[in-house]
Amino acid sequence: MSNLSGADPVGRIAAGGSHFPAGSEPRVMSRVSEDVSVATASVAVVDYGLGNLRSATRGLERAGAAVEVTDDPEALTAADGIVLPGVGAFREGVENARPYRETLLSTAENRTPVFGICLGMQMLLTTSEEADHAGQGRAEGLDLVPGRNVRFPDDRTVPHMGWNDLSVRREHPIVEGVDGEHVYFVHSYYAVPDDENATVATTEYGVEFPAVVANETGNVFGTQFHPEKSGEAGLRILRNFVEYCAD
Repeated sequence: MSNLSGADPVGRIAAGGSHFPAGSEPRVMSRVSEDVSVATASVAVVDYGLGNLRSATRGLERAGAAVEVTDDPEALTAADGIVLPGVGAFREGVENARPYRETLLSTAENRTPVFGICLGMQMLLTTSEEADHAGQGRAEGLDLVPGRNVRFPDDRTVPHMGWNDLSVRREHPIVEGVDGEHVYFVHSYYAVPDDENATVATTEYGVEFPAVVANETGNVFGTQFHPEKSGEAGLRILRNFVEYCAD
């Protein structure tokens, strides 16, 4: 598996998730010329103060979704699917998302698709070393995919930033058609699920780590990378999500 990262194209990261300074985001999704005129599913993007909302919304709309960016927990229950985006640190993420916690847990239990992106994926897990590393004590995630997030080994430069290829380990609708494709990562921590079957796809950065995880029932899943910034492969993943929501 290859890591195609080169010079820093997006600035510095904020701990476990990613932080893109204004005007410096990779605009790879803009290379996609195909637009979808008819929405096939409604998707609620959770606005909890740390999401990369504009890029995520644009990517989902291109993938065929009718998108509502919302900070209203009740609005989440009406959507066909939910996206939990995220840039920043784990503790700040879970604290900001606390008003949505019970709604996210109940909608996930009702088999509504819940898609975490980057920090949003890490928040699907139980906890993270990041808060301990920062001297902030234990921080609790959503525990929808039991496991923890750990920091890359000391011999790795962090953040891990750049393009890596995906190796699909098991079937799941979200990864249909993307085995071997390259996607864009920006992060310093990675997921270690308790159940190895929760790993859907992997990549490598000194160690092999999960790039895509999912719960046992399959309706809760996340990508450590940014599909909305990953060109045609990312658009395929977002379309897979929208089609899954529409089923």
